[in-house]
Amino acid sequence: MKKHFFTVKDVVRITGVTARTLHFYDKIDLLKPIRMSNNGYRAYSREDLESLRTILFLKEMGISLKEITDIMQLSKQEQLQILEMHYETLLAKQQRLGAIISALEEYVSGKDIFKLNIFNNSSILPIQEQYSREAKMIYGETEKYKEYEKNIEKLSDKEKENLYYEFANNMEKVFKRLAEQIDKHPSSKDIQKLIVEWKSYLEQTMTCDTEILKCIANTYKFDNRWNNYINQFSDEDLCEFVYQAIMYYCKTSRL
Repeated sequence: MKKHFFTVKDVVRITGVTARTLHFYDKIDLLKPIRMSNNGYRAYSREDLESLRTILFLKEMGISLKEITDIMQLSKQEQLQILEMHYETLLAKQQRLGAIISALEEYVSGKDIFKLNIFNNSSILPIQEQYSREAKMIYGETEKYKEYEKNIEKLSDKEKENLYYEFANNMEKVFKRLAEQIDKHPSSKDIQKLIVEWKSYLEQTMTCDTEILKCIANTYKFDNRWNNYINQFSDEDLCEFVYQAIMYYCKTSRL
């Protein structure tokens, strides 16, 4: 049977790649066609087409052309060994992408970023850890923060994770209940009762005096992230309302 050869135009029609791509692969010695003696045009054999399909498959996997060039020089068995390693990499990326998609769905549906596990298994620190480090830079020299830090260090990683999650849930519940009663005065008995409950969640890991409560109130009021987080629970300025309620508590309560 006579061996059949394909022109550049044929390969373009068969595979969908561009002539420019084929010329580039020829230039970098990734896929070199033969030159037909009668016209000097590039021509590709069926084996070349199979090689091209392998190249396109590897490229689709995100492998660089330089690495593909090296892979194409290997035996079939050696190629499979290399691809097994790429399979593990792709599987990890798939799992990571799935986690990101899930986090995005939760965030779009209204879940606070504090509760999202978007940086797990990443070089970026988890959100909870970022907040902890930020708080340490701001309050680290205070006795109350040192007390908090000692209490946290006693916990296992799992206990810390559960504590952060429970704390976030409790805070969300308090802010929602404050939002439901935003028509009342910040000094009212019902509002102050909720502030006492809010304080009790903080005191699961530290003793809260007037100084630390005022610091937290000011953080709520002047940090846009906390502002946005708290105000999501009300159409009004809930953050300002919470600030006023905490400040009233600090002014009138004997801590």
